[in-house]
Order: sequence, then C-alpha cells, then structure tokens
Amino acid sequence: MRNGLVLASAVVGGFLMVGCTGGGSPLMGDIPAGDEPAEGGIAEVPNPTAEMALKSGKSLEQLQQGHVVYMLKCGECHRYMLPKYVKAEKWQVTIPKMIQHAGLGATDEKAVLNYVLAVKAMEGS
Repeated sequence: MRNGLVLASAVVGGFLMVGCTGGGSPLMGDIPAGDEPAEGGIAEVPNPTAEMALKSGKSLEQLQQGHVVYMLKCGECHRYMLPKYVKAEKWQVTIPKMIQHAGLGATDEKAVLNYVLAVKAMEGS
C-alpha cells in the first residue's frame, strides 16, 4: 500500500502489469496492508492454490487467470468488490456485465467468475 493506493502486479504474457485502486469501505475493497499471506498477495483476495483448485473443481491455471484479471481490471473503474462480501448469485449476474463493460472477453469472464466462486468455496460461503 502506498499513499492510500493498493498496488497489484502480475506477469502476463511476459509483461509486468500493475493496477491500483484508492480507499473505501471494506465491503468495496479498502484493502488494508498487513497480514498478507507469506506467498504474496492480499489476505482478502487470496492467491489461487492447488487446494482452491481441487475444492472448486477448476484448474489452477484458470483460477490464476481469474485472479490476475480481477486484480488488474476490476479496480480500474470502481473499488474492488471483495469475494467474501458478495453472494455467489450476485457474482453470476454482475461479472458478465462488468466484463463486457471492461471490454474483456468470454475467457476472462469465465476465469474471474470461477476465481471468485472458488474463493467463496474456500471460505465456506
């Protein structure tokens, strides 16, 4: 976290991509620094793991793609909607609209939806 901005970065196709977002309520993604998992990332937006892939029935690669798109694109226009605070049914309605609004394709839509639903499955919600 730097000057009130949350920075996210990932290597996609050999390019380092960085996104950022400002503050706000915890519900909408005012993600405080600290208590991040040792492997990197933000506690409220966990990095995909083999356990997450197994529990969700989705590939780790697809969950990783969804995580990257979520971190780099979802905060460009609005504060992050944290997976744990949004019901699965709401994600299923919201993500297609937001992916289209962001000019992304069906592959990204599927990956982001699978990622947020996998996070919810890990949290038991």
